[in-house]
Amino acid sequence: MRRILLVLLLALPLGFTAARTQKTYQVGRIRTPKGEILFVLYDRTPRHKASFIKLAASHYWDSLTFNRVIKDYVAQGGCPDTPEGFSGSPYLLAPEFNDSLKHVYGAVGAGRDDNPGQLSAGCQFYIVANKQGLPKLDNHYTVYGQVFKGMDVVESIVSVPKDSTNKPYTPITLHIDVIGMSADALKADGYVPK
Repeated sequence: MRRILLVLLLALPLGFTAARTQKTYQVGRIRTPKGEILFVLYDRTPRHKASFIKLAASHYWDSLTFNRVIKDYVAQGGCPDTPEGFSGSPYLLAPEFNDSLKHVYGAVGAGRDDNPGQLSAGCQFYIVANKQGLPKLDNHYTVYGQVFKGMDVVESIVSVPKDSTNKPYTPITLHIDVIGMSADALKADGYVPK
């Protein structure tokens, strides 16, 4: 029996390990002067997820800020909204409403203007900062992620002094990228993948 086991082990390719390879989850990472925010990107909203990954890889947000912050509502950033709509969004995305993805505390969603097709601005995102959630936004705005680390940072951001348009007096800059995390690493940070 030992000879058979030894022969089998010697027949394995170099570098092979018997450990099972864990799935890697794509995680949005937002670094700000106030700290770091991490959120899981949902597979259930593939267009919004792919858009976020694409813009992060191109460093799209690196010169932008959280431009609208409202306590007990949202921290919003990515591209400024104007009375005419979004300024500078590279494209619009068809909505991906999903009954299982709600505007709970820490939900990450795609901003939009009042266009009739409820199309999302490719660049605009927000994080729900209301502990009771914002159910009135469900099925009107696409949720594509969930913060699992850094809601204290979000709370700090929505609490800064701001002007009458809810724009912070001191810009809160963004550096956004996407990192891979294992299920074990996510669990260690308090998030259990579904």
